[in-house]
Amino acid sequence: MVRKYFGTDGIRGKVGEYPITPDFALKLGWAAGKVLAKQGTRTVLIGKDTRISGYMLESALEAGLSAAGLSASLLGPMPTPAVAYLTRTFRAEAGIVISASHNPFYDNGIKFFSADGTKLPDEIELAIEAELDKPITCVDSAQLGKAKRINDAAGRYIEFCKSTFPTKYNLRGLKIVIDCAHGATYHIAPNVLRELGAEVVEIGCLPDGLNINKEVGATDTRALVAKVLAEQADLGIAYDGDGDRVMMVDHTGYVVDGDEILYIVARDELRHGRLKGGVVGTKMSNVGLEIAFQTLGIPFIRADVGDRYVMEMMLEKQWRLGGENSGHIIFADHVSTGDGIVASLQVLAAMCSHQLSLHDTRKGLQMFPQVLLNVKFSGSGDPLASEKVQAELARVEAELGERGRVLLRKSGTEPLIRVMVEGEQEDTINQYAQAIAEQVVQAC
Repeated sequence: MVRKYFGTDGIRGKVGEYPITPDFALKLGWAAGKVLAKQGTRTVLIGKDTRISGYMLESALEAGLSAAGLSASLLGPMPTPAVAYLTRTFRAEAGIVISASHNPFYDNGIKFFSADGTKLPDEIELAIEAELDKPITCVDSAQLGKAKRINDAAGRYIEFCKSTFPTKYNLRGLKIVIDCAHGATYHIAPNVLRELGAEVVEIGCLPDGLNINKEVGATDTRALVAKVLAEQADLGIAYDGDGDRVMMVDHTGYVVDGDEILYIVARDELRHGRLKGGVVGTKMSNVGLEIAFQTLGIPFIRADVGDRYVMEMMLEKQWRLGGENSGHIIFADHVSTGDGIVASLQVLAAMCSHQLSLHDTRKGLQMFPQVLLNVKFSGSGDPLASEKVQAELARVEAELGERGRVLLRKSGTEPLIRVMVEGEQEDTINQYAQAIAEQVVQAC
């Protein structure tokens, strides 16, 4: 069945335009309440990032849940992985996150976690969509849901994050610049690192409802690089607006992405005999990572792009580590979804374990140059089916041979066609990517 509303990461769009409207959020809360009430707690947790529209959508969802007979526990601004964790610990029916992740403030989205803290299965999302097509009803007054605020949510999650860092290590002597993208980690991540002993320099920690992800965070590391160099810090860490992505910067200003984080942690786990099976990447994972894992004897497999698909593959293979080059990293021994703070702590633990800098922990990994271009399209039709696009794709793939890759795909969260080309020579792959992108533009 084709889903009308749910994409690869919940429901997302521009605020004020259907479906990111208060009336739709009201009915979505009601429909979700009708489907998700199974455990008997009849309570759903609601968290959000720092976008100004979060207030509006939170109230509408709360009203819809109440009409369906479910109560809402409001977490306030909290990272997406924190909502997943707290949903499990409170034994809630589900968790709801109001966030558009790395998008600008004028976008927003609504995504759900199951009682287990995992993304909803397709059949549950389809069941919610089926309810959305029905007239809204209301339970009897005596059965209406209530709302309350969980005041210690941040403290609970801070302690959880710290528990994933080995007690035999601490971060004393490390100067770390942290960039929270003016998003949901602004009151969490700095406290985690300080309580573990680090000297913390903050940027991107002053949200005003409109500045989330604006020239800061995991999707724009320029400010972090500049601050690390200016402060002569040991490293920098950047999260995105909802805290499920992480990028890191070493003391030289080099940006360490999700592929490199996977390499650092997997090699450390292997050295300590803790690696269970192999590692799940995605079709976007750098071929250099695949080669490095082959050298180490670590099995590696690619899932479709999206952390939900990474998690599905991890469950299928019964492996415990996976992630994306964009910085979604899943450590299944600790979390049920991508968690930027937990991922950065595992890298810091590997540094402490071997007494190495971030720069040195990534040695042994030779990344291939990779170019990613985004082409906007209306969302109607399929430019990738164009004969000219397919002909240009075939030409480039033939010239790259086995020493490169091309990936064309539609974004699951934005009206974009992503053109990725990977190979040994940066100038050449830039030309290839531009040539393919031009054909995609003409087909849009």
